[in-house]
Amino acid sequence: MMKFAELTSRKLAVRRPVFAMAAAALFASMLPAQAEKLTIWGGWPEMEPFYKRVGEQLKQKYPDLEISVELIALREHEKRNALALPSGAAADVIEMEVEATRYLEGGLVPPAPDNVVKFVKDGKHFDTFFQDSVTFEDKIYGVPLFRGQTALYYNTDMFAKAGLSGAPKTMADYTPYAEKLTQRDAQGKPTVSGWSLRLSGGGQGVAEKFWINLFQFGGNLIEEKNGKWKAAFANEAGRKAFKQYVENVQVLKTVSPEMKADAEAFELGQTAMFIRESWVIGDIAKKSPNLKYATAPLPRGSIVIPVNLYVPTKPGKKADLAWEYVLQANAPENLQWLLDNIGWLPNRKDVDYSAIIAKTPAFGAFVNFPADYKFFSLPAIAPASEILTRVAARLVDGYTNPKLQDDAAIDAFLKEAAAEVDTILKREGLLATP
Repeated sequence: MMKFAELTSRKLAVRRPVFAMAAAALFASMLPAQAEKLTIWGGWPEMEPFYKRVGEQLKQKYPDLEISVELIALREHEKRNALALPSGAAADVIEMEVEATRYLEGGLVPPAPDNVVKFVKDGKHFDTFFQDSVTFEDKIYGVPLFRGQTALYYNTDMFAKAGLSGAPKTMADYTPYAEKLTQRDAQGKPTVSGWSLRLSGGGQGVAEKFWINLFQFGGNLIEEKNGKWKAAFANEAGRKAFKQYVENVQVLKTVSPEMKADAEAFELGQTAMFIRESWVIGDIAKKSPNLKYATAPLPRGSIVIPVNLYVPTKPGKKADLAWEYVLQANAPENLQWLLDNIGWLPNRKDVDYSAIIAKTPAFGAFVNFPADYKFFSLPAIAPASEILTRVAARLVDGYTNPKLQDDAAIDAFLKEAAAEVDTILKREGLLATP
């Protein structure tokens, strides 16, 4: 017969896990609730103060909310999204451009909730162009925030010294302007480029900049036909655009791949003019506030790349917080602050930006342009980034290739590049038939 002490011991042993669980639950209930945390991912590092500003505003409503802003270079950000979204490990709020299409097609980003859909589609806040940029198969998935739109920046002191009273009027004018503006050493080597062209760099940026110049000659990198696409640059417009690069780099030597380029060169006084988005205005104000410069619209029109915010988090409390953050980012006072302090152009149209534009006239070229000024954007197709990256690799090699100076060689080069683009489109079932 089992002794009483032994029986009691066994009963206690059986109950001990129950006691432990109860004690753990009681202890947990005495602790403060775990704070919610939102993580923001983006590819424009200069946006960090903006996203932190929005986060601080949301924290006023939710004091325990933690906001982590993690911004890295754009191409690295795109790679990060490509790895994290399929595995469900992405941030709660992410920036995306046209590459969002591939993730929407794959069902990796949930549609926006009803209140967000109403905000985007009511017609008061965004034009159709920007509504379409966050729409896939008639559903809204994100909220437009800002856009990249280009214009010419030129150093007014250098222009005056070269006897130039204003910006070039046609794309053909850019080359003689660059010749007059280039500063050289005793051996004739350029020390200040007349025109800073995008000649190198990773990712698709090289191809985007070529496309901007190509557009001024009346061309496009790819064109749509009945819902499908085909390469459209192996023609006269493509030859003119590519030849202009070759002439400036190889023949006239108004610029070289070794020289400082882009905004850095402009702010350091090492280039006389270049084409870039509006964010440069804020960058100049911070890094070179005494620089004398002006802006001008491009001859024919500009690329417009909308940057939108998406919430890949599954519907629930955290997703609701993330969408609240996204809508707060679009508050009028935040968009005014964005334009005034960062320089990106907000996409929301029912906000008064006039005081900022009056204070900083350089914004004028981005909002005041001829009535026939045209806009184009990167196509919202899955292989867009791949196409641009492949074309960019060819362009980088081609700009400095001494064999690509006559028309026949350039035409053959462009034809081969266009064939590669069409091959990618065909693989994806997107190639337009003749």
